[in-house]
Amino acid sequence: MYAISLGEDGAELRPLEPWRAEEFLDHIDRGREFIGQHNGLPDVITDVASSRAFLQMYAEKTAADTGRICGIWTAGRLVGAVIFRKLDTQQGVAEAGCWLEPAAAGRGLVTRAVRVLIDWAVDVRGIHRVEWVVSTGNEPSIAVARRLGMTKEGVLRAAYLYRGKRHDEELWSVLAPEWRAARQTT
Repeated sequence: MYAISLGEDGAELRPLEPWRAEEFLDHIDRGREFIGQHNGLPDVITDVASSRAFLQMYAEKTAADTGRICGIWTAGRLVGAVIFRKLDTQQGVAEAGCWLEPAAAGRGLVTRAVRVLIDWAVDVRGIHRVEWVVSTGNEPSIAVARRLGMTKEGVLRAAYLYRGKRHDEELWSVLAPEWRAARQTT
């Protein structure tokens, strides 16, 4: 996959590969506190080696067809990413996720990028169910699930231990037939 346009504002979705470890670390550093409100990634990505290891893990997931990571660029600068944390083509189930640095928030970048990812999963990989798991306090991510037409299936009580505190998580999903039908009406 090469660069895919995310709209008229010049934003692009591109593979995020291990050779971009320094750029990825710089991105995490710019958004460390903002990203870390609901995402443990800033606690894992602390230097170039850990950045490279994380991207290598996703390169291996991509090669094994069990996950994927794509960066979001605006004006040539990495500002966020969307991922398939899990990709199970046998069961037809994937779990999507995302993050942005603060300067890129509020512009619809994640919604547009996740649409591209779900289109690929449904149309190319035959995924039947895409899940979105989000902390109940993460209103921007919940808003993305709503904009994508996902259905809230429930709350997983105290399911996520983060920085010493248990958090509730919401489980949202969209099924391939729903996704296809929604695309035809837009």
